[in-house]
Amino acid sequence: MAKLFGTDGIRGEANRYPMNAEIAFKVGQTVAYLFKRNSHRARVVIGKDTRISGYMLESSLEAGITSMGGDPYLVGVLPTPGIAFITQSMRADAGIVISASHNPYHDNGLKIFNADGFKLTDAQENDIEGMILGNRLNDLLPKAKAMGKALRINDIHGRYIVFLKNSFPRELSMEGIKIVLDTSNGATYRVAPDAFGELGADVDVIHNTPNGLNINDGCGSQHTEDLKNTVIKSGAAVGLAFDGDGDRLIAVDEKGNEITGDQLLIICAYVLKKEGRLKNDLLVSTVMSNLGLRVACKKYGFHHHMANVGDRYVLADMLRLGAIIGGEDAGHMIFLEHHKTGDGIIAAMQLIAAMLKEGKSLSELARLMDVFPQKLINIDVKSKPEISTIPGLKEIIGQVERLLGEEGRVLVRYSGTQNMCRIMVEGPSRDMTEKYCRQIADVVKSEIG
Repeated sequence: MAKLFGTDGIRGEANRYPMNAEIAFKVGQTVAYLFKRNSHRARVVIGKDTRISGYMLESSLEAGITSMGGDPYLVGVLPTPGIAFITQSMRADAGIVISASHNPYHDNGLKIFNADGFKLTDAQENDIEGMILGNRLNDLLPKAKAMGKALRINDIHGRYIVFLKNSFPRELSMEGIKIVLDTSNGATYRVAPDAFGELGADVDVIHNTPNGLNINDGCGSQHTEDLKNTVIKSGAAVGLAFDGDGDRLIAVDEKGNEITGDQLLIICAYVLKKEGRLKNDLLVSTVMSNLGLRVACKKYGFHHHMANVGDRYVLADMLRLGAIIGGEDAGHMIFLEHHKTGDGIIAAMQLIAAMLKEGKSLSELARLMDVFPQKLINIDVKSKPEISTIPGLKEIIGQVERLLGEEGRVLVRYSGTQNMCRIMVEGPSRDMTEKYCRQIADVVKSEIG
């Protein structure tokens, strides 16, 4: 059976299969049918980021849900973690986010949350795929009098800002702290400045004028040059960059240096450990994390577990192992004491709290972890055959692994959301990692590029 779902929902080029009006309509129908509880109508929250295609997909989801007898609640532009919060807060049956996260404007996607604000399991996604691709929906449609109706909710931003502020310790204050926010012309462009401003911070905001086409365009968590320059020019204590849907954070210190997601995890876990609040002395990250993170965990006396790539897999392992902090080097960070999914704004608030508690600048705290030299190259590919079945690629990976020995590692994997192969090499020197990574990338290009 064809696959609709990748590692983070359904994603693709907007107005093309599977990210077209037809599939969105069927997703709406299926969610309204499968997530209906008891005898009431299924209530489904719909939110989106700032992409121009969000209007089409929102209307299609609304039509699909109402046609199946469900009531969609339209909340407009709101970060992905905000939809998770509102879904649970309103006691809705499900929530759907229209976003392609850090991808360019011409892509879009659909992410689904259950009533408790958690992303769906693989089994639930398979059920949705089965109903859509099995053409079973028309037989389930109710009669006209049982169709649903849409409602637009207008006070969502205020509710979410209160939720965000509650994650920041009451005994601390941001008064006098200068912060630069890069909202990536995306879903955080209103709530992030308001939340930090209400906590007393002196806030400068860049890339907060979305027009439907400029989301993630040379800005946000993927492109921090403007943020670095603004932090240096303004004398800010920290720069905070979010991606298009607001579920990831990349920080810039007061000197204009980019701080990785791994470093942010170590900083926050270190403070939790000092306070005796690091549950089970455990930090969860993914196989993409830098070797330096593992070294730091050992140095500061807490355990480290590697999950599969994808924040929902991080979350699943956190719940299974009893961890309260986990995330990805790319900037997805989950603080289970505060939210059930990755939230860039909450992560930023925990980082600032750590700076205040330690009485140190971000550049000082970043030194808690030594970042090992790492090179990552992304190659567009025409297909995604198993890595082990490509003889030339398997051979070069083996050669590089033997040369690196215990001083480095190689990770070659496909993106779950794009037609792309990611090649990552870590080693004892930048020259070596660059050389070996390019050797593997050249083979990927020749074999499947």
